Amino acid sequence: MTAQVPEDLLNGYGIFRASRFADEEDRFRSLAEGQSPKVMVIGCADSRVDPATIFAAAPGELFVVRNVAALVPPYEVEGAYHGTSAALEFAVTQLQVDHIVVLGHGLCGGITAALASSQETPVGQFIGPWVDQLKAVRETLLEQAVDVDPDGHQQALEHLSVKYSLDNLRGFPFVSDAVRTGTLALHGAWFSIAEGKLCWLDPDSGAFEDVRIPAASQ
Repeated sequence: MTAQVPEDLLNGYGIFRASRFADEEDRFRSLAEGQSPKVMVIGCADSRVDPATIFAAAPGELFVVRNVAALVPPYEVEGAYHGTSAALEFAVTQLQVDHIVVLGHGLCGGITAALASSQETPVGQFIGPWVDQLKAVRETLLEQAVDVDPDGHQQALEHLSVKYSLDNLRGFPFVSDAVRTGTLALHGAWFSIAEGKLCWLDPDSGAFEDVRIPAASQ
């Protein structure tokens, strides 16, 4: 059985057992009884953008769902498969998280695919329909920013996709109810891979602003 485990994973598991698990065995035993994270993060499946790494979170501290481009689909009850919506429902109604963060990022392949599909370029049997959720947002951007270079379009759509997902979040009745009663807060964020920099969406200005780290945390 051991021979079937990819070498990198096997080595990593060995390190985990010898170090982190050994150091935090009590935490893991406690987590076996249940979870009570206060924050849900909706992030991208991109391997370079791990919410637990960015926020230095321990096991059990974040409830994370990841998909292509960190998109929250519109609220709908038709269809059979709603993975992101199911995770959202569980987080809000069962775990009763206090915060939901939509975390976009720079150089997002899903956003690149959304831009490419505007040129009728095939982007995948499943990827294309998924990122085409952003079609209206993308077309408005391209119409209003005709003088912006492709890199500018990329980052602008990365930011707009976060706002799109936040708007969709408010369309879920259990989310809007929790926000209205003050038990849930929604947040937008964007992470630069190259700079390791986190930007937070200001709900008043609509701008993504650099997060300033308190001196005590540095």
